Amino acid sequence: MPSSAGRFREVIDRIAGEMARLTDRGSPADYIPALAGADPGCFGMAVAEPDGTVYGAGDWRRPFSAQSLTKVFALALVLSLEGESLWRRVGREPSGNPFNSLVQLEYENGIPRNPFINAGALVVTDRLQSLTGNAAERVRELLRVESGNAGIDFVPEIAASEAAHGDRNAALAHFMAAYGNITTPVPELLTAYFRQCSLEASCADLALAGSFLARHGVRADGSALLTRSQAKQVNAVMLTCGTYDAAGEFAYRVGLPGKSGVGGGIIAVVPGVCTLCVWSPGLDRRGNSVAGVSALDRFTTLTGLSVF
Repeated sequence: MPSSAGRFREVIDRIAGEMARLTDRGSPADYIPALAGADPGCFGMAVAEPDGTVYGAGDWRRPFSAQSLTKVFALALVLSLEGESLWRRVGREPSGNPFNSLVQLEYENGIPRNPFINAGALVVTDRLQSLTGNAAERVRELLRVESGNAGIDFVPEIAASEAAHGDRNAALAHFMAAYGNITTPVPELLTAYFRQCSLEASCADLALAGSFLARHGVRADGSALLTRSQAKQVNAVMLTCGTYDAAGEFAYRVGLPGKSGVGGGIIAVVPGVCTLCVWSPGLDRRGNSVAGVSALDRFTTLTGLSVF
C-alpha cells in the first residue's frame, strides 16, 4: 500500500475498536491533582511514517499532558549539543525501581541509573538548562518544529500542580547537587523540569515529533538532529529503561523502543518504518497506560514488526 494511503491504517482502526471494548483500563495519576480527573475511557493512537504521513484513530488529535514523554526530546537535544560527555553524569542501565525512587542514588554516588527515571531526567534538564539557558523552551521548540504544530504549549495549571506536590523531585535534585551532579540552582531546575513536563500535545503531534528516531536521527527538514549512532543509543535506552521498572515486560509484550508518561501517553519507534504514539490516561501500578501498552502489543502482533 502506498504511504499516502497509510500503510497501517486498517490495523490502527482495528486496534481502536478492540481498545473500545477493553474493560480493565487502570486509573489516572492521582498524585498530580491536575491529572487525576482524566477519563480512562479516552483512547487515541497515531502512526507517523518517515515521509511525514500521519494518521490515527480515536482521540489521536486530542491534546494531553505529555509528562515524561518530553524526556526523550530533552535527551536528544543534550546529546546533539554535547554528545558522549552526558554519559559521565547519568547511566544507561535499567533501574529496577520506581521512577521516583531515591534508593539507588546514595550507593551510586549521585549518578542516576538512566536518563528516564526522574533523577536522570533532572540531570538531563540540568545539562540542557546550562547549555541553552532555557531547557523547557528548547523542548517546546523542538516539538513545535518537528510536529508542524506551533500551538503546542505549556499548561501552567499542570506545572503548578506538579510543583505543589514535587517534594520527592526536590529531594532527588538536592541529593544529586550534594554530589556535584546538578549545577543549576535547584529551584530554577525544578521550575524548568515541571514546565517541560507540562507540555500538552496530541498523539499526532508526538508521533511526528519523534519521527527523527525512526529516521535514524534525521529531522523533518532533512537536517541531522542526532548521528545514526546517537539515534541508536536513544532507541536502546528507550527499550531498556523507557517504561521504568516494567521495561522488561514492555520489551516482552511489545518489542519496540518505547517511552511512557503518567499522562497516559507512550511513544514507540519502529526504526526505519514509523513512530507511534498512543494515549489513554488509565495507568497500571507502574505508571504505564494500560490501554496504551495493550494497543502497542496488538500492533506488533498484527504487523509482525519489532526490533527482534
